[in-house]
Amino acid sequence: MSKIHFSGIGGTAMLGGAFLALQLGHEIRGSDGELYPPTSVLVERLNSHIYKGYSKSNLDWAPDYVIIGNALSRGNPEVEEVLNRRISFFSLPEWLRLNILSRRKSIVVSGTHGKTTTTSLIAWILKFCGFDPGYLVGGYPKNFEKPAELGRDNSFFVIEGDEYDTAFFDKRAKFFHYLPYLLIVTSLEFDHGDIYSSLEEIEKAFGLLLRLVPSDGYVFLCGDNNAFSLKDKAFSKVQLYGCSERNDWVVKADGQDLGKRQFRRLSIYWKGKKEIEVDTSLSGKHNALNILVAVALSKYLSISNNAISEAIRSFRGVGRRQEVFLEIPERNVVYIDDFAHHPTAIKETIIGLRERYPNKRILAIFEPRSNTSVTNIMQEEYQESFSYADEVIIGPIHREEKIPENLKLDRQSIVNYLLKNGIKAVYTNDFSYILEYITSDDVKDAVVLLMSNGACGNLRERIISLYNASNP
Repeated sequence: MSKIHFSGIGGTAMLGGAFLALQLGHEIRGSDGELYPPTSVLVERLNSHIYKGYSKSNLDWAPDYVIIGNALSRGNPEVEEVLNRRISFFSLPEWLRLNILSRRKSIVVSGTHGKTTTTSLIAWILKFCGFDPGYLVGGYPKNFEKPAELGRDNSFFVIEGDEYDTAFFDKRAKFFHYLPYLLIVTSLEFDHGDIYSSLEEIEKAFGLLLRLVPSDGYVFLCGDNNAFSLKDKAFSKVQLYGCSERNDWVVKADGQDLGKRQFRRLSIYWKGKKEIEVDTSLSGKHNALNILVAVALSKYLSISNNAISEAIRSFRGVGRRQEVFLEIPERNVVYIDDFAHHPTAIKETIIGLRERYPNKRILAIFEPRSNTSVTNIMQEEYQESFSYADEVIIGPIHREEKIPENLKLDRQSIVNYLLKNGIKAVYTNDFSYILEYITSDDVKDAVVLLMSNGACGNLRERIISLYNASNP
C-alpha cells in the first residue's frame, strides 16, 4: 500500500482516480481550491483528508508519490515543493496506464463531444449485463454512486479519451496513455485552441491514437462528421455509425429520419436492416448518436437485444447534461444546468431545449471558463450559437487577468451582434447580479440555462438555497 497525494483532486477525472486508488488499498489525501456540489459531495465520500488550497505543508504527511492534475503548472506551491523535495510524481493518465489499464481491455471513448454520456452509458450497459466493468467517467453518472470503479480484474475498463494535454510536464493528449482495445471517436471539431493551432493538428493526434489500437481490436467512427476522415488510418477493423446511409450503423427516431431532437423510441439499423428498437429518456440528436454507438459496441460484444434495450431504458443520464435542477410552477420557469462550453454544444443544447420546451423562452447564461472559450479564437462561432436563444447573459471570464488583451473573448462584440439580431443580451462580471435577475419575478415562462465547464459562480446551489429559504 502506498501513500498518494492528489494535487488538484477536485477535477472530475482526478476525483475518479482517487476513488480507484482507495479501492486498490492505497492511503490517499488531496488538495484543491474551493469546491462546490456535486464535486464537494463526492469528495466527502472519499472519507479522506482534503486540504483547502495549495501549500508546501500539504505534503508534510510524506506521501510516497504525488499525482498532479493537469490544471496545475509551475508556480503552484505544491508543484514547486514536489520538485524541490524530489518526490516522485505522475500524471493521472500515466498512473492509470501503469496501475490499471495495462491489465485490462480498455474501451476508450474519444471525440470533441459526447464522451461523458457515451462512457457512462457503455459502462452501465456492461454493468447491467453482468460484465462487472471498471470505468472512469469525467462527470457524474446518475446510475452509479461514484464516477469510477475498478470492476473485475479480467473485465473491460471504460474510460473517456480526452485529447487535451496530460500535465504541465507531459504535453501529449491524455488518450495516448489509455491503451485502447475498443476505440470510439464520436466527433472531430476544432477545440482547445491553447493546445492545437488547427483542426488538422487535432486530426493528426486522433490518427496517432488509431495506431495504438491492436489488430484484434476495433474502432467505431461517426461517419457524419470529421471523424469520418480517420476511417483509412486504422490498423484494425472499423465500423461507421451515424444518421446517413453511408454508415454501417444508422439510427432513426420513431421510425423516421432523425430530423427532430425529441423522441421516445429509436430504431437502429445494421447494414440497412433493422436490428433493434430502444426506448430512452434522453433527448437530442447528439444523444441518439451516443446511444447508437453504445448499441454497436454492445452488439460487437454479443450482448442480446433484450439486455441492451433494458439497460438503455434504465439509463438515467449524466449530471450537468441538460439537467433540470429546479422548477417553479408559479412563474412557469425551469432551471437547467449544462456542461456546454464549445459553440457546437451550446447550439445543440439550446435547439434541443427549444424543442423540448416549445412554449418557453430560452434564457442562456454562459461562463467563459475553458481555455478556449475565454479567448477570441471562436468569437464568431459563439455569436452564431447564442443566436438560437431568446436572451443571453455572458458572465465573468475565468481568470481574465491572465489572458492577453488581444486574445481575450470580446463579450461586448457578441452582445452587439445579438442585439442587432433582436436578441436581448448583456455581459457582466457580477454573478450576484445574474442571480438576482434570474430569480426575480421578471423572469417567467422561461428555461433558464446555465452553461459552464466549471462552477458558474455556484449559481445552481445559490438558486436552490434562495428557493428553499423562501419556501420553508
